[in-house]
Amino acid sequence: MNGAPLPPLAERMRPEVLDDYIGQTHLLGPDGPLRGLINNKTLTSMLLWGPPGVGKTTLARLLALESGLAFYSISAVQAGLKEVRQVMDIAKKLGKAVLFIDEIHRFNKAQQDALLGAVEQGYVVLIGATTENPSFEVINALLSRCQVYVLRELDRECMMEIANRALLRDTHLRTREIALAETDALLRLAQGDARKLLNLLELVSSQHHGGGKLEVTDDLVQKVAQQLLVRHDKDGEGHYNLISAFIKSMRGSDPNAAVYYLARMLAGGEDPKFVARRMAILASEDIGNANPTALVLATNCLLAVMQIGMPEARIILSQTAIYLATSPKSNAAYMAIESAYGMVEQYGELPVPMSLRNAPTKWMKQQGYGDGYAYAHDYENNFVRHEYMPDRVKDNTLYQPGNNEREQHARAWLRKLWKGKYGY
Repeated sequence: MNGAPLPPLAERMRPEVLDDYIGQTHLLGPDGPLRGLINNKTLTSMLLWGPPGVGKTTLARLLALESGLAFYSISAVQAGLKEVRQVMDIAKKLGKAVLFIDEIHRFNKAQQDALLGAVEQGYVVLIGATTENPSFEVINALLSRCQVYVLRELDRECMMEIANRALLRDTHLRTREIALAETDALLRLAQGDARKLLNLLELVSSQHHGGGKLEVTDDLVQKVAQQLLVRHDKDGEGHYNLISAFIKSMRGSDPNAAVYYLARMLAGGEDPKFVARRMAILASEDIGNANPTALVLATNCLLAVMQIGMPEARIILSQTAIYLATSPKSNAAYMAIESAYGMVEQYGELPVPMSLRNAPTKWMKQQGYGDGYAYAHDYENNFVRHEYMPDRVKDNTLYQPGNNEREQHARAWLRKLWKGKYGY
């Protein structure tokens, strides 16, 4: 077949005018900040932050068009300083131009530094696109010179509008007589990503071999797509959001949410050992002595995961996550060590009371090391009231038992022993 190959549907359907752009009404609506920049012809450097397939590249191109500025696009994955400097030289000659850098978070510090002068002087209007949190991935100097605009995942209404427009406007699809009989699978698999939606729609349309109308059903979409490819960036903000939601679900005693986020991470390729380590931390930080067995189970979970591996390790992780989520909670141990660290920082290295000091030599004994120490096992109930803290902080309470059955027993025992000391 002669001629250039047909571009992908997502490229064929890329809007050429702003009125055809779908979504991001919070930025482009009548009162949106980007609408104001367009109307006033005051386009400034910015970072467009949002998930894949929501229109970052298209929006940058249309902003340049509406502002009457030349548009130059490079990818941080493929380009380097040489390409950046070439565009900056052109922009300087023109007086002003838009430089769009896709995946700007992949530029290193030196590459980002090279943009500062041109952006500061104003002859380059930088528009960077990123799927990562700019505060993590973009240097502060560049971040301070750019306004960050957050692009949202496309909702169901926007996705349906994009799909229907493709069926109506794309010549290649229109000739195939394709009808959307069912859309749940199509939208679920696309996950708010317009590029993924259009690619999937094109893939499904390839099942049409002539002879009448092709009805797109959920079964057909599922058959063609094979499986849902879970979006999970192990190095980006999504990674931290998922592990945060996982931990907070267990802390909040919700086993259902905990197992859901666990599945999200594992399906996305997260290291199961990382998940197990975080559960061991939670077992001590958020459960502690309310249920000491939690740490035992979490530690053994980590060992088992290391020895067994995936996919069977997912069962062990699930069991442990459910156990931790359904355990009584206490952060008393965590708060105690945090308070102790604060005390050390405030008072420095206070001298250890003489009665508690080790006296391995005769000279040290003569100096009073160990004098007055009362050996607890020589007394009834293996306890004798003694001062163990340095004088300057002897009345401070670091451990306050949590409000749970086990630690309330501990409080009662401490109250019996110390009779008012430490607030027990």
